[in-house]
Amino acid sequence: MSHDDGYGSDSGRTGDGYSTLGGTRQTRTRLPDGEGGDGYGPRRPARSSRSLVTVVGVIVLLLAAIAFANMGGGDGDGGNGASGSNGKKTDAAPTAPTGTKPVTGTNGEIPSGFAHDEQGAQSAASNFAVALGSVGMFTKDHRHAIVDSIYTSGAASKLKGPQDAAYSPGFLQKLGLDAEGNAPQGNTFVSRTIPVGTKVESFGGDTAKVSVWYTGLIGMSGPGSTDPVTTSWKTWTVELAWTDGGWRAVSDTQRDGPAPVPGDVAASSSDEISKAVEEYGGFTYAR
Repeated sequence: MSHDDGYGSDSGRTGDGYSTLGGTRQTRTRLPDGEGGDGYGPRRPARSSRSLVTVVGVIVLLLAAIAFANMGGGDGDGGNGASGSNGKKTDAAPTAPTGTKPVTGTNGEIPSGFAHDEQGAQSAASNFAVALGSVGMFTKDHRHAIVDSIYTSGAASKLKGPQDAAYSPGFLQKLGLDAEGNAPQGNTFVSRTIPVGTKVESFGGDTAKVSVWYTGLIGMSGPGSTDPVTTSWKTWTVELAWTDGGWRAVSDTQRDGPAPVPGDVAASSSDEISKAVEEYGGFTYAR
C-alpha cells in the first residue's frame, strides 16, 4: 500500500477533489478510529517493506516444503509411481519403458507380430539379426527353418543354396565343428549376436530399410580349442517388406564396424566362458 496523498500520515489529502471545492480550500476532520469519520474505516498503521518481504519469504518456503513433500509420494514409496494414500496410482517414473509393447507371438523360435510402423521394423530387424547370428545357423535343418521364418519366400529360396555352400564341412571344421555342425564332446560352441542399436535408413509404409549395429561372439570354448571365443563389431543392413501381415527380409548386406577401442579387461578362461554361456541365456526379444 502506498503512502502517497496522506494515507500514511495525519495530513489532509492534497492531490484529489477532496482538497479543493469551488476554489475554496476546505479542511477535513478525521474522527477517532472505529467511528468512520471519512468513510474509509479505521486507520491502518503503516506496514514497513521489511515486514512484507518477511511474510512473502515465509509463504514461499511453505509452498516449497509442500511441493517437496508431494514429490516424495507422502507414503514412503520414494516417488516411484506407486499408489498414494488416496488409492490412486500416480504417474509413471521418467525411467519407465515407453513405446509399443513386446510381441507375444512367435514364428518358430523367432518373435513375430511386430507393429506395422518404423518401430516395428526396427524390432523385426533386431530380432532377425539375433536369429541369423545364433548357433542354429550352423546346422542345416535349423538354418533352413530360420531363413524361412525371416525372409520372404522368394528371397529364402534363393538364399538356401548359397548358404549351404558357405557352411561347408571345411568351414565348420575350421570352427571345431563336425560336418553336421555339432561341437565335440565336452566343448561349447558359442555364436551370439547382441544388437547395440538400430537406425531407420528409409521407411515407406510397407517397405523399410533398417541398419542394426551389433557386437558378436563366436568361437569354441573347451579344452584343447584352437578357435577361442572372440568378439566382433558389425553393421547389418536389411531391406524389409510388409508381407502376409508381418515384416520379412528381402535382401541384406553387412559391413565391419563401427568398432570401439578394446578395453583392458583380461580375457576369461575357457571354463569361465562355457559356464557363462550355460548360465546366461540369449535374448528372445530384442528392442
